[in-house]
Amino acid sequence: MTNPTPRGTRIAHLGIAVESLDAILPFYRDILGMPETPLDDADGARIKAVAAGESLVELLQPEKSDSPIGKFLAKRGPGIHHICFAVDDLDGMLARCKAHGIQLIDETPRIGAEGKRIAFLHPKSTAGVLVELSEY
Repeated sequence: MTNPTPRGTRIAHLGIAVESLDAILPFYRDILGMPETPLDDADGARIKAVAAGESLVELLQPEKSDSPIGKFLAKRGPGIHHICFAVDDLDGMLARCKAHGIQLIDETPRIGAEGKRIAFLHPKSTAGVLVELSEY
């Protein structure tokens, strides 16, 4: 689906893997003063988000150790898990990535925590960074 008013690619959110939402949320919300934004849980993670200007910081706590975030924490510990870029035309961007040899994790978009269509690109193709693409 193409956005009728193109906005260009922008940072939608940073995903940060955490061991405990209760332990870290007060830092972002109460100390840094970032307002909480409600999000649904997704992909086996409990999610709390805070606004950072027009972008979000998503705090991701695994529901189970074998979830994607659980595996990430076991292997790497807490820290930045992914960066999400909002794009005007997700299907077109995925086709463009594929045409340029970028390895796709999600060949077909799916619904993410914000209720928007998303797809992930493999870190092997993006200098070691897990990239999520999202529609506006």
